[in-house]
Amino acid sequence: MARSLHVRLDDASAAALDVVRANGMTDSGAVRAALREAAARRRARASIREEVRRLASDDADREEMRIVRQQMAELAPRTSD
Repeated sequence: MARSLHVRLDDASAAALDVVRANGMTDSGAVRAALREAAARRRARASIREEVRRLASDDADREEMRIVRQQMAELAPRTSD
């Protein structure tokens, strides 16, 4: 179902719209594209946050990472002070 929307753009939003329209899009097309892109970025960030939460609560994974960090520290060149 098509939905009409009226917005009042501030200067920064108008400049952003000009960037999105740079390839010849109409205002409506540019806004639709920008909304889809913003939604995709938000979904990706939410997915990453969920993955981080899942990994942070995985005790076996955290222990493995501790071991890897310890091994990497042992391999790192020593600096003299």
